[in-house]
Amino acid sequence: MSEIPSRIGDDKPREEVAAVTFAHWLGLGALLGLLALLWQIRQILLLVFAAIVLAVALDTLAQIPQRYGFRRGPSLLITGLTVLVGAVLVGLIVVPPLLEQLRRLLTDVVPAGMVQAQRLFESLILLLPTDLELPTLRELANSLVPQATELVRQVRDFFSQSFTAFFATLLNFLFVLILTILLLVDPPAYSRAFVSVFPAFYRPRVRYILKRCELVLRGWLVGILFTSTLVMVLSGIGLWILGVPLILANAVLAGLFNFIPNIGPTLSVVAPMLVALTDAPWKSLAVLGLYIFIQQLESSVFTPLVMSRQVSLLPALTLIAQITSAFFFGVLGLFLAVPLAAILQVWIQEVLIRDVLDPWRGPRARPLLLSELGRDGSSPSRQPERTDPRLLPPSGGEV
Repeated sequence: MSEIPSRIGDDKPREEVAAVTFAHWLGLGALLGLLALLWQIRQILLLVFAAIVLAVALDTLAQIPQRYGFRRGPSLLITGLTVLVGAVLVGLIVVPPLLEQLRRLLTDVVPAGMVQAQRLFESLILLLPTDLELPTLRELANSLVPQATELVRQVRDFFSQSFTAFFATLLNFLFVLILTILLLVDPPAYSRAFVSVFPAFYRPRVRYILKRCELVLRGWLVGILFTSTLVMVLSGIGLWILGVPLILANAVLAGLFNFIPNIGPTLSVVAPMLVALTDAPWKSLAVLGLYIFIQQLESSVFTPLVMSRQVSLLPALTLIAQITSAFFFGVLGLFLAVPLAAILQVWIQEVLIRDVLDPWRGPRARPLLLSELGRDGSSPSRQPERTDPRLLPPSGGEV
């Protein structure tokens, strides 16, 4: 008789287990559905992220007038007008010769450089011993031409000026521009709307994480603009000393490709080497040495100068992020791979590691309570950062 109550009472735990199991499966299905939806709108999300990066950049520039006593509204107006005037001046003074040099670079100089490189390769083969077996140029061409043709086709498609591509690019640009302006007008409203979708006990942590993300974006922008400008200037000066043609186009390409770590410096040296090869073979080697020197100078001198504001990412993770972003999002994803990976790293560090894994002591580990959070939302393991003045809310609003 003593076993009957336990057998009768077993029905309730079974019902509870079944309810918990159903809730788990329901939550898993909702998560998979959400991931599928995010995958379908991934290009829109990338444009939204681009608008956020641009808004943070303009807000960072707007802080300069605020240091001299201007309020946020006039500071944004001054920053917008300054950027607009600068863009117009660059469009009138720099863009026409730059486009002309780029046209010559792609249509005349680069093909001539490839022909010169082929002749140089043939002359080097003639200097080798006759009994040495080497693949012929035809065999090399047959193996490389398909890959080169596909690469040229992709580049041509990307830079194609067809009406459809131009119209889509224009719409994307207008979308990013309008969204940037809306984010700059009232950033706390969008921040509060984003925070409100989380549970009440976790909202202080979300505010803290958003502030860290803002600091990471500001650091990346300041660091990359500083190093890219120096790389562009030094490349132009070096090419001018070596007497390499199309200085402006090659210097601008070096500065733009510097936005892409690891891959960008390698791509930026190809065009000036081909240009120099049409003049003299030794100049091509000199250009290679120049770009290696500039990259070493950047990594050992320029980057440490702004390291406190830079994004700290492991090189292997940076390369993986670039390849993944380029595969899923295209060229724009390649340029935004580093800030996207940095933001993802912040969320993984704060949410997954410090809020889930660090407090986990076993099966009976309890969730982090609101009373255990710092005043600014930092977790107990992040107590030293609670006093960081950069993590305190600014008086003029934030993006």
